[in-house]
Amino acid sequence: MLKELKKFKVTNSNVRLADFDSGDTLGLKKDSAKDELENNRKELDGLQDIFYADNRYSLLIILQAPDAAGKDGAIRHVMSGVNPQGCRVHSFKSPSDEELDHDYLWRHYKALPERGMIEIFNRSHYENLLITRVHPEYILNERIPGYEKVEAIDEKFWKKRYEQINNFEKHIHENGTHILKFFLNLSKDEQKERFMERLSDPTKHWKFNSADLKERGYWDEYRTVYEEMLQNTSTEYAPWHIIPADKKWFSRVAIGELIVEKLKSLDLRYPAAEDPEALKKAKHTLENE
Repeated sequence: MLKELKKFKVTNSNVRLADFDSGDTLGLKKDSAKDELENNRKELDGLQDIFYADNRYSLLIILQAPDAAGKDGAIRHVMSGVNPQGCRVHSFKSPSDEELDHDYLWRHYKALPERGMIEIFNRSHYENLLITRVHPEYILNERIPGYEKVEAIDEKFWKKRYEQINNFEKHIHENGTHILKFFLNLSKDEQKERFMERLSDPTKHWKFNSADLKERGYWDEYRTVYEEMLQNTSTEYAPWHIIPADKKWFSRVAIGELIVEKLKSLDLRYPAAEDPEALKKAKHTLENE
C-alpha cells in the first residue's frame, strides 16, 4: 500500500480538496486494517528504539484537521506501542498572555523535540494560518506593529507568514529535525455524523463543544484557507499529506505506514559499544563478584 500512499502527498501549488476523496481507502478493507495497524505498531516500536538510541535526529509530526476528524484517535492507535520515554504529544490551545507577549512561533519553538525524540503537534503553528485567517481579528491580540486594525491585515501579511513558517521548518530540518505533516481530510457529512454521535451518547458529551458547531458554519471559508495553506507550505523538507479521514481505521493505517517509512529512510544505528575486550572484562568482573 505504501506506493499508493504517495498520491496523498502534496507536490504541486494548485491544491483543490475536492480532488481528494475523503472516503478513499486505496482498496484496503476494514477487516484487514487491524492487522496492518498492528504491523505498523510493531515496526514503529523497533524503529523508535534505534531512533532514540541513535540520538542524532528528532521527528516532528504535525496533525491538522477540521473538528472531529480523528486526530486524538490517530495518535492513540498509531503510537500505542511506542516507548513513552521517547515520544510526546503537545496540544496547542488558545495562546496565553505570556505567549502573546512573544512572537507567534515562540511557544512552538519551546515544544520542539530534542534529538532522539518524536514530538506530535496536535494542532500546531498552522493555526496561525487557519483560524486567524478565518477570524483575522485574532491577529490584533498579537499586537504586531503596523497591524492595529483588521483592515491592515492584507494578502502581503499572509504571504509573509507563509514564508516565516517555511523558514522556521527549513531551519529546524537543517539542524536534524525531520518533519511529517498530515492534514486529515474529513467531509462535511461525516463531521455531522460524528457531532450527532457525540450529542446522542451521554458518555461522549464531554467531547462536544458548542464552539465547534460555530466553526462548522465557516466550512467553506476553512476549505479555502486549508487549500492555500497546503499549497504554500508543502515543501521538499516538510511535505504535507492529505489523508482521507472519513474512515478512521484507514487514516490510522495510512499515518502509521508513512511514519514507519520516514524512520526507515534514515540511516539509523545503535551507538558503537565499548571495546570488546572492555566488555569481556566487565562481564568477567561481575561473574566473579
